[in-house]
Amino acid sequence: MGRVFRIKIRIRRFTRRHPWLTFTVRSFMIFSAAFGGAYGFITGSRSEDSGYDPHAFAIGASFLFAVACVALATLSIRLRWMRKKLRKIALHNEALADRNWELKEAEERARSLFESQGDLIVLRDAEGCITFVNDAFCELAQQPRSTLIGSPFKLVVLEQGATALEPTGTRIHDQKIAGPLGPRWIAWREGLVRTDAGQPAEMQCVGRDVTDRTETERALGEARDQADAANRAKSRFLAMASHEIRTPLNGIIGMSGLLLDTPLTPEQMTYAKAVKTSGDALLSLIEELLDYSKIEAGKIDLEHRPFALASFIEDITELLAPRAQARKLEIAAYVDERLPMEVVGDAARLRQVLLNLAGNAIKFTSTGGVALIVEPGIGPNEISFLVRDTGIGIAPEAQQRIFREFEQADERIARSYGGTGLGLSISERIVKRMGGRIALESQPGVGSTFEVSVPLAASDGNSSEQRAFAAPDLAGQSIMLVAPQSIEASLVARRLQRWGGRTCMVSDIAVAQALLPDRPWHAVLLDRALGAEDVELLGEASRAHAAQRIVMFTPATRHELQPSASSAFTGYLVKPLRAASLAARLSLAPEVPAPNLAGDTLIEAPDQAETPAAMPAQGLSVLVAEDNEINALLMRSLLTRLGHHTVITTNGEEALESWQAAKSAGAPYDLVLMDIQMPELDGIETTKRIRACEAGQPGRRTPILALTANTLVEDRYACFEAGMDGFLIKPLDREKLAEALAGLAASRHLAA
Repeated sequence: MGRVFRIKIRIRRFTRRHPWLTFTVRSFMIFSAAFGGAYGFITGSRSEDSGYDPHAFAIGASFLFAVACVALATLSIRLRWMRKKLRKIALHNEALADRNWELKEAEERARSLFESQGDLIVLRDAEGCITFVNDAFCELAQQPRSTLIGSPFKLVVLEQGATALEPTGTRIHDQKIAGPLGPRWIAWREGLVRTDAGQPAEMQCVGRDVTDRTETERALGEARDQADAANRAKSRFLAMASHEIRTPLNGIIGMSGLLLDTPLTPEQMTYAKAVKTSGDALLSLIEELLDYSKIEAGKIDLEHRPFALASFIEDITELLAPRAQARKLEIAAYVDERLPMEVVGDAARLRQVLLNLAGNAIKFTSTGGVALIVEPGIGPNEISFLVRDTGIGIAPEAQQRIFREFEQADERIARSYGGTGLGLSISERIVKRMGGRIALESQPGVGSTFEVSVPLAASDGNSSEQRAFAAPDLAGQSIMLVAPQSIEASLVARRLQRWGGRTCMVSDIAVAQALLPDRPWHAVLLDRALGAEDVELLGEASRAHAAQRIVMFTPATRHELQPSASSAFTGYLVKPLRAASLAARLSLAPEVPAPNLAGDTLIEAPDQAETPAAMPAQGLSVLVAEDNEINALLMRSLLTRLGHHTVITTNGEEALESWQAAKSAGAPYDLVLMDIQMPELDGIETTKRIRACEAGQPGRRTPILALTANTLVEDRYACFEAGMDGFLIKPLDREKLAEALAGLAASRHLAA
């Protein structure tokens, strides 16, 4: 069957190739059949023996005519069908011709586009020979297209860049190519493409001239490297400047502190305090400059540790209270009870921001006071810290400017109040680094409100030290608050109302006395600022009407109170008030006798004049390595006053020899205070040698504390990596020194 089909196919192909021969053969066969049939029929009918019958002849002729008509009709129908099919084929051929023309036109456009494209385009076969190139490639190669087609030509590569492979298989790389106008950087994209069906895929390479971009990136990289080098140089300069300034400043502040502890005349006392105040101001300026440089260099790191929110805010107000009360100002805090007791964040940085804002508020306020209010923010886990004052205010045109570096509201304020203009800039950057924002509302002559909104998540831990105090149930209880119209009085009244109390706020003693018989009072709170005698009289008058009679006073007026068994007051509170102290006083039973001021540990702030650490029973043996004579004298004086025995060395070599001699004599030092920057052998290397000597030997190692004027994080890491146990920053705070020595003495006593 297949053989017959192949024969038919061959015959059809032959007839299509030779149509005139086919027509001649067909015409001859038709003519022969028609002539033969007609001739035979006529001859037979005219023969004598044919038995010619005219009727039969007519019938036969009619039959033949009918057959011929049927054949003609069939042929006509077939011809009509063939013409219709030919018309369809013609239309299809015309559409194919149009499509072919469109494809050719598109191909020409694509070829023209490729050839005129600014990017380099080249196609290579499996052997690497070029099958297509555009004009841009020919121009860079400086050869005509006819020469390049079919050749394995490659451009001269001066430098090969990095190579990357995309998930689609496209290879991306950069090359530095030698060109007629000089070296050019070309970014190549190479991938396999299929051009014709049945043909192997070709490698298409498309290159773009990125010389300008590459040069710009290199210039930016060099500029970045130079900026980094400049930042490192600036950091080194700041570290050196900090060390060189802090070293004499340590002597100024420390010696003036020692001088203030000696008997002085009033005039001498004034001069000594002025020296110490100037030193503290200079230290504050240095700290601001260092903070600004750290933030500008992006070296500020945030901690995420839990801290108690209420005590955190109240500690800030207590820290600023002496400064505010010295200017006859009120300072108070209020923490909304809807907030969590403990949150997670960087307490040190947040304290720095709030101290700066509240310190500015005190500085620019002459009457009234300052309030720190903490409320829930508008965002999730957001807490708003409001610092509100009744100061001079800020003009609208200056409210944006004051957040820029070294800017203040105007020159008159800068001359009157001083300052570097860095505090708000540093605070804003710290708040933004914490993911928060800082806003300002101010009216000249009325006051200002700075709002710091920071996301602080609630802590999951339950610290026993930071356990929430029990708020008193004051529902239905009447409380009279007798105090001047001030910020703290309004915040105390607000807190009492939150606890359910019916608070009556009175600012006049006579009005308060008139209101006493009006109802039974659960408590009467009296502010001593209204006058000692008037407050005493009102306290006596309140005996018969109030179960609790509490007087509020500042630490500066504490010594003026003379508590006794016959005192009219049942309790005392030190301003600024702590919420826990107020709650504890209002929760006491009415029959509790009046407490003694000296023994009242619940509400009393620690005495500022007391020594922070008790003097040890037996002094420590301390080796001090300090090359500066004044600082060495200061250390000797401080340690001697604290009851310790001191040995002074002026460089690392002497310190190492003294430590080894004491170790060999069986009387090792209890502590080494090591200066970092010393001649011959610095403190870091000296510490490493001491730790190397101690390695493998029994017994405890000698505690070593760094005495450093460098406050950078890398300097602290260097101290710990060398084997030091801690560090003390110059100018030296003698309270911190006393605490460190007291802790060491206690550990030595326990070890003994």
